[in-house]
Amino acid sequence: MEVYLDNSATTMCYPEVGEMVYKVMCQDYGNPSSMHHKGIVAEHYIRDAKEAISRIMKVNAKEIFFTSGGTESDNLALMGCARANRRGGNHLITSSIEHPAVLNTMRHLEEEGFRVTYLPVDAKGKIKLDALREALCPETILVSVMYVNNEVGTVQPVREAAEIVKQYKPSIVFHTDAVQGFGKYRIYPKRMGVDLLSASGHKIHGPKGIGFLYIDSKVKIQPIVFGGEQQKNIRSGTENVPGIAGMGLASEMIYHDLDIKTALMRELKDYFLEGIAGIEDTTVHGYTDEGSAPHIISVGVAGIRSEVLLHALEDKGIYVSSGSACSSNHPSVSGVLKGIGAPKEYLDATVRFSMSEFTTKEEIDYTLETLYNCIPALRKFTRR
Repeated sequence: MEVYLDNSATTMCYPEVGEMVYKVMCQDYGNPSSMHHKGIVAEHYIRDAKEAISRIMKVNAKEIFFTSGGTESDNLALMGCARANRRGGNHLITSSIEHPAVLNTMRHLEEEGFRVTYLPVDAKGKIKLDALREALCPETILVSVMYVNNEVGTVQPVREAAEIVKQYKPSIVFHTDAVQGFGKYRIYPKRMGVDLLSASGHKIHGPKGIGFLYIDSKVKIQPIVFGGEQQKNIRSGTENVPGIAGMGLASEMIYHDLDIKTALMRELKDYFLEGIAGIEDTTVHGYTDEGSAPHIISVGVAGIRSEVLLHALEDKGIYVSSGSACSSNHPSVSGVLKGIGAPKEYLDATVRFSMSEFTTKEEIDYTLETLYNCIPALRKFTRR
């Protein structure tokens, strides 16, 4: 039996999306900048995808800009905004447990002379709003808080954080990395006070190598990629039309019956949590209720290194992650787990299970049965 529980790393494409991508690659393959019919057809795919995504988020289609994925969207949002608004100040704020695409960009901006405040989080991974209030100052120009933490699944109080920021100074730009939130929650940036929002195609059963950045029309931003001035010169380069078309369709499909899909994932998550509770010396990081996303479960298993358990499960056909997929090739202690103050015995002994709408109860049963069998055996081996 094969069980894929690494959907926070990437998802299987919807078959319809795969067909769409193939059609655009092999039939409607024109360059959208070309003025002939093939180019116009390609341009229509981009327009349709923008309109689909803008309808979902209730924004203007002109505010959607396509990128190569969540990482580029975060880079464009942070570097583009910080540099464009530098005359207004040089202070940036983010949380201490953001995705590396945000944290490493912030560190780069520090090298450019910006001052960055990294907000602490509580033991469940939620940012401390009082710390945000205290951090705001006249020099603050940008705040970035993720929507859902990619490792422990904690849902951040984005609306409340944005409200605090806008009450302090309306001109401060608010960004959210919604890579793990888009497709799991109904997100309306304009109602929430969000000016910039990043999302990625391969987290929502779309293609890899495609993402988008929502940029509110009033936001001042500079490009970080230069070329042929495509996409209003915000993101130059020939558009990835197959990816864009695929992401547009995936967005429509994942939001169809969204409440039913997330309710089923939540039900399976509760079932998994109930099952894992019977295994000694295990802990669940983050929230186990609505404070956590419906698809992410972070489990610490004392006495067994993350990689060991990951490969033991892989031998049984179960695929999970030892944390963020972006850092799994370079194992190190998770900054998220350190940020939430996880006990030392779990820092290098945590695996992430992440589901999708295709996950079944039978797969969860098989996973729990495997865990009940392999964890005692691995611990016995480790003790020797």
